[in-house]
Amino acid sequence: MQRSNVESEEGARALGHGGTINTDICIIGAGSGGLSVAASTVLLGMKVVLIEKHLMGGDCLNTGCVPSKALIAAARRAHDMRTADKFGIRAVEPKVDAAALNDHLKSVIAGIARNDSVERFTGMGVQVIQAPARFRDKHTVEAGDTLIKAWRFVIATGSSPAVPPIPGLDKVPYLTNETLFDLREPVGHLVVVGGGSVGMELAQAYLRLGAKVTVLEGMKALGRDDPELSDVVLKHVRAEGMVVREGVRVERVGGWPGVVQVTISTPDGPETIEGTHLLVATGRKPNVEDLNLEAAGIKFDHRGIMVSPGLVTSNRKVFAIGDVIGGGQRFTHVANHHAGIVFRRALFRLPAKVKSELIPWVTFTDPELAQIGLSEDQARQQHGIIQVFRWPYHENDRAHTERATEGFIKVVTDKKGRILGAGIVGREAGELIQIWSLAISQGLKITDLTNWIAPYPTLGEISKRAAMGTYALSAGKPLVRKAVGLLRKLG
Repeated sequence: MQRSNVESEEGARALGHGGTINTDICIIGAGSGGLSVAASTVLLGMKVVLIEKHLMGGDCLNTGCVPSKALIAAARRAHDMRTADKFGIRAVEPKVDAAALNDHLKSVIAGIARNDSVERFTGMGVQVIQAPARFRDKHTVEAGDTLIKAWRFVIATGSSPAVPPIPGLDKVPYLTNETLFDLREPVGHLVVVGGGSVGMELAQAYLRLGAKVTVLEGMKALGRDDPELSDVVLKHVRAEGMVVREGVRVERVGGWPGVVQVTISTPDGPETIEGTHLLVATGRKPNVEDLNLEAAGIKFDHRGIMVSPGLVTSNRKVFAIGDVIGGGQRFTHVANHHAGIVFRRALFRLPAKVKSELIPWVTFTDPELAQIGLSEDQARQQHGIIQVFRWPYHENDRAHTERATEGFIKVVTDKKGRILGAGIVGREAGELIQIWSLAISQGLKITDLTNWIAPYPTLGEISKRAAMGTYALSAGKPLVRKAVGLLRKLG
């Protein structure tokens, strides 16, 4: 396996620390995007240096997707115990051991961490440097006491929680996704500032684990999603006992040990909500600090690094991928999609570009909420005449056996039947959206989704039944009915 040229044998022994390294690809950030670029490029014989100042695996593994989904999985088990009577099983109130719950999260992280470890990547031939990185000039990055000169650089430093300037917030303990998953104590009343996907997922998880939960949202909860779909989720979580306050402004925060007080403004005047823990889930900010991007001629602002559709920065030797370039869709699979574009452009000079319309997103509440492409409103604005096809979960036999009949699928096409977008709210929506992701990526029409055979009984039949709606639509057209009548007369 080829390795980077190192102008210091001592530096080589220390995984690149000391001296100057000349390499093909230098990646800053070992989150999902950076690791994907490193793994794919080194396998083709490229000399690769990977720099990470903190934890391998980045936010997704350590403080994001992995621990949050492990928490949600635990919460679902507690909810199943509490609601088992609908299956003829005596329901019981679960006893949650907060320390053991945290051990579960850490165990899941540890089980995946070996795939992202320094040892694995050095074994593949990647030279890993564990130190902060900053650009010295347009062609050089320094990490610790090592200089790295590369043919191409990739910035994949991700994002961090964006904490709003709420008066008093700096004087009370509060949680973000970077600290929440270290809790080893029971949560009595969790107050969540922010009703987006992250806030709602974590709010429902703690609700099911026995906490009282209040969510405070300045606009509309789950506001970036199709309101027809998100309203199903909001109705459900409220029925479970969550308090969701929309259109409220957080004015100040105070409290004392073990108590947090959040004062909000309402149409009836100020109101104070008292809880035991405060979670701030008000979005993310790109990690551009301390990279010295100006020295490399890389343009950026508060939204992130500016890139072309091909993810090239204002310095043509440098790509930027994932959360650090901003945008609304900050997901691990987006970073991996970006990594594939860099791979194709950097190694094969192919004109690969980001295609936002191909990126699905899922909110892992229960019921789940999944979408891809255009919403109904967006489709009407861009295409004028559209067609909308729906099918409810309560018309699906498997949903009945699972006692999960809440939700529906909604598919939007243009007037010729080309699929523009799809949204699903209900059990396993994140799994069901994938066939629609494939369909949109291949430019399929809705009639193409009628020709596959869905095994019975599965939730997947919901997608096919929605697609079959195109025949019902055609059956109502006078010309079609006339043709059928004529064929009948012909025997």
